[in-house]
Amino acid sequence: MSKLPLNLDDLLRQRTVEGDRIEYKAGWNPDAVVKTLCAFANDFENLGGGYVVIGQDCVDGRPLFPPVGLKDNQLDPIQRELLGYCNLIQPSYFPVLSVEKFEGKNLIVLWAPGGLN
Repeated sequence: MSKLPLNLDDLLRQRTVEGDRIEYKAGWNPDAVVKTLCAFANDFENLGGGYVVIGQDCVDGRPLFPPVGLKDNQLDPIQRELLGYCNLIQPSYFPVLSVEKFEGKNLIVLWAPGGLN
């Protein structure tokens, strides 16, 4: 069961969320992901934050299909590492995380709503 407030296909094809509120990452790069989460959490324009899709490559901000995906044995370690990094953010910030299958590939989708602080 998805924890996302919208359909994954619509998100990936930028039908329901503007492209500047979605970041695609082909693989797990903690520094880039955490910086993006912080930017989305500091949602000064109250746009609803943003989404980070890990396992999805892109060119010029547009997703490439089929997705690169993540291996099954990467899913738990990425989630553990992300939790550790989120605990380092001050104040602590935890995005909504959903492990999704799309076109037979594993993706980790992070929804980062604007934070209160």
